[in-house]
Amino acid sequence: MLFTTQKFLFFFLVVFAAYWVIPWRRPRVWLLLAASYYFYASWNSQLARLIFLTTVCDFFIARGIDATDIPWRRRALMLLSVVGNLGVLCYFKYANFFLQSLEEVLRAAGASASFPVLSIVLPVGISFYTFEAISYTVDVFRGKIRSERNLDHFLLFILFFPHLVAGPIVRASDFLPQANRPKRLSWPRLVVGGRLVLLGLFKKMVIADRMALLVDPVFADPAHYESAVVWMAAVAYSIQIYCDFSGYTDIALGTARLLGYRLTVNFNMPFASPNMSELWRRWHMSLSNWIRDYIYIPLGGSRGNPLRTAFNLLFAMTLCGLWHGANWTFVVWGALHGVYLIVHRAFRAATANLEEVQALAESAPGTALRIALTFTAFTLAMVIFRSPTFADAGAMFDRLFIPADGAGPPVPAVTFWTFAGIVLVAHLIGSSPPTLARWGQMSPALRGLGWAGILFVTLVLTPVKTWTFIYFQF
Repeated sequence: MLFTTQKFLFFFLVVFAAYWVIPWRRPRVWLLLAASYYFYASWNSQLARLIFLTTVCDFFIARGIDATDIPWRRRALMLLSVVGNLGVLCYFKYANFFLQSLEEVLRAAGASASFPVLSIVLPVGISFYTFEAISYTVDVFRGKIRSERNLDHFLLFILFFPHLVAGPIVRASDFLPQANRPKRLSWPRLVVGGRLVLLGLFKKMVIADRMALLVDPVFADPAHYESAVVWMAAVAYSIQIYCDFSGYTDIALGTARLLGYRLTVNFNMPFASPNMSELWRRWHMSLSNWIRDYIYIPLGGSRGNPLRTAFNLLFAMTLCGLWHGANWTFVVWGALHGVYLIVHRAFRAATANLEEVQALAESAPGTALRIALTFTAFTLAMVIFRSPTFADAGAMFDRLFIPADGAGPPVPAVTFWTFAGIVLVAHLIGSSPPTLARWGQMSPALRGLGWAGILFVTLVLTPVKTWTFIYFQF
């Protein structure tokens, strides 16, 4: 049940109306639980049982952690939850990947090996809700939060349909207290939630899906197109995945807000970042914060010597790549971002006392250059991310760096430049507090006219064919 379908619109309107008609908090939770379970079962009813059972297990394990003060028992229960959740994730998402990789290693060593391909259906959203469950039990173990006493509240934390299948990755400390708070339907809530939903639909259906018309054919056969078009497609994919994923997040935040809940902000103008460290503080923020808190810092973070810090960064980002998918291209993409972060830290340390370099970097031209270089590095890494195989990525890089003639763009170039310009302007405005302040000071009528224009453009320019959200595969 995609957010962009009429089926979801009808589903949400029914849930929204019933939710606010019910005057009691607990029955509202039960309604959202039933709706969320139905939402997930619409993808696969068998796998809906899996998420229910694993969530119940995590609930009672966390209660067990809170019930004892004996350190080894607390640690054993925490590890039971972590290993159990990772075991389920590895089986469904990585079993065939690990078997195929082992088979290739054995064959390279001269051994005869052949493993069957397992018929496994990947549960939608498993990477997201697995990380949510792990963070919960680890936080209970660390004493950061108390275990939730109400099973229905904990089930809602994991199953809440706006964030269930593609995030953002929410923390129990942020979500669970909201289940007990009184909620009232108000005009500001409707306005904020509605704007977020509309903005998400515009990003996804107008920008991301139209960029896909350029991206898909070029990535499928880069040798057919001239180098300039391949560069255009590479940049278009960065824009597509940003608008696709942040668009989904906006819809998730908007629908949650309409139901009285606040979810974690996941994007903050990432393409305005002057370096890769800053980009990861703005891009998929719920994932990058999770990796920081549960992988990077436990490894030692930046507390050790530079070599140890570099290892921690590389290891954490490689796991980030593996989290995205069971393919070596994702692993290399994550490792490359680890290298980016290491290089940035090394450059920052080397130039920390060079005042002229610092002044140049902080100047307007220097900042613009750093932003352009960061975006270019991000885009080149995304070529690997988007490519099914290294051969496909190599074909793209050949065309990117070896100028060649070929066909023109599969869609009018003005389409690319228009929507790339919209994203650029949005980042310039969103990164400028004075500009945002002036927008906030505009009359409600003018702001309303602006949102009406976005609605009109969304209705008119939505392509006949729509694409599923990219992060649904993760």
